Amino acid sequence: MLILELVAGLALLVLGGDLLVRGSVGLAERMKISPLLIGIVLVGFGTSTPELMTSLLAALNGSPGIAVGNVIGSNTANILLILGTAAIIFPMKADPKALMRDGLVVSAAALACLALAYLGNVSRLSGGLLVLALTAYLVFTYRAESGQQTPSADMHRAEGKAVTARPWTQSAPVLVALTIGGLMMTMLGAKFLVDSSVVLATRMGIDEAVIGLTVVALGTSLPELVTSVVAALRRQTDIAFGNILGSNIYNIFGILGVTAMVKPIEMPDQILSFDIWVMLAATALLMIFARTGHRICRLEGAALLGLYGLYLGKLALQ
Repeated sequence: MLILELVAGLALLVLGGDLLVRGSVGLAERMKISPLLIGIVLVGFGTSTPELMTSLLAALNGSPGIAVGNVIGSNTANILLILGTAAIIFPMKADPKALMRDGLVVSAAALACLALAYLGNVSRLSGGLLVLALTAYLVFTYRAESGQQTPSADMHRAEGKAVTARPWTQSAPVLVALTIGGLMMTMLGAKFLVDSSVVLATRMGIDEAVIGLTVVALGTSLPELVTSVVAALRRQTDIAFGNILGSNIYNIFGILGVTAMVKPIEMPDQILSFDIWVMLAATALLMIFARTGHRICRLEGAALLGLYGLYLGKLALQ
């Protein structure tokens, strides 16, 4: 029953997140909101909803290991697992201008997370500053790309169009139902996932942070995995690459920030001593690979995937 509850939680998170994105994007299109703004804001927030609900509920339930482990583990999995897998399917293009801006923001977010970790906790003030940083990034990105035909702007517009609601869902009542239903499903899925993860960690004598870094992080990262693999199969690798950068920015600035504003989070020793450094190393490796030739080749993708396997092996030995 415990395993069934965990699987049901993951399924509800993935399905609910997808319905929430499609419903909210459909409503935005009916309101004549630009595809660029939809791609930058709605798609980013929508695909990060499973992580947000899970971390928020875990923090409120007094499980900081799961709350923080979900963010750190998701960022690590995004780079090593998802980007590595997508690059093996088809080499990833990295637009130099987008890489310069978004890559620097991803790196700054990772360093900000490290600084907060060494303060011992993420306070409400720190959470507010993280959310403010995300808001500034979104405003700057929209103003920089509005009316432009740059690769980065085209990528964000394509992200918005990629999740357009299907023809039968174009009526406003259906779109509202999809949005509300998707939100409720993600909330219920997060409850199932957090509750079962806490019990699983207790019964197996495992640190909650390890469960957050593995089972929870992998589960909440499934939407990004599906999106990136599909984009790679269609050879739309700029979308896959931008999706990963955007997700990592949202995870630290948005999810960690909002969660801390609701409930300050203590930083677990497990994450402080090892896992946050893995995330930083993965981020640095991403920047190095993307800067060399402005692409991530299959060999580099295989290296990222292999490193993720070693990382999971290390956690399993613990």
